[in-house]
Amino acid sequence: MFRNQYDNDASTWSPQGRIFQVEYASEAVKQGSAVVGVRSKDHVVLVAAKRSPNELASYQKKIIRIDDHMGIAVAGLTSDARVLSNYLRTESIRSKMVYGRPLPVGRAVNAIGDKAQTNTQDYGRRPYGVGLLVIGQDDTGPHLYEFSPSGIVSEYFAYSIGARSQSARTYLERHFESFENLSLNELIAQGLRALRDTLQQGKQLDTLNTSIGFVGKDAKMTVLDGEATQAYLDLLEEEDSGAMDTE
Repeated sequence: MFRNQYDNDASTWSPQGRIFQVEYASEAVKQGSAVVGVRSKDHVVLVAAKRSPNELASYQKKIIRIDDHMGIAVAGLTSDARVLSNYLRTESIRSKMVYGRPLPVGRAVNAIGDKAQTNTQDYGRRPYGVGLLVIGQDDTGPHLYEFSPSGIVSEYFAYSIGARSQSARTYLERHFESFENLSLNELIAQGLRALRDTLQQGKQLDTLNTSIGFVGKDAKMTVLDGEATQAYLDLLEEEDSGAMDTE
């Protein structure tokens, strides 16, 4: 059943100045498992909690490599994320072929923002039901951007989207000022701490449900899944144990 007469399509405004289809798409982002992005002066990191539809299924991919210098983490409708990731890959290849250089991260994010915004203008189209955290390294340094279904893009020092992401954002707001000079391993550990706050009670981060991605001035875009994440999970436990011993 429709909420009201103004939510039949994405090109109709309500008298209160709202576009309900865009708001519904934003709710789809909140249903996806959480992803966290953190940035230092040299690196930018994504960490994500993966979900499995049932016990017989594999865990869904949350972090996607776009190019050597760029990657994305998704929350929401995975099929929409696949369309946007393929578009970004096409634009990255085009930039290399036409201009002989990697696609600047800010230009890439603005391109998908423009693509999403047209869906809110044309009758018969719907907004993308997915949110993205986009990380990348270019001539101006590491970057972390958030893309929302409305087509709005914003750059952050640290951010989180997805289910229970407010808990992660609270942690990031308290600690982001200390991220500037962290090493890559320390930055990943901070991201994992924020991600851990989004888990349901009784759940823990492990090699099955954790995905890590990073890029920086001395590192190409790398995505770690499965056993490759164990070393960072162990590092997180060691740091937490050390902090408890200090207390």
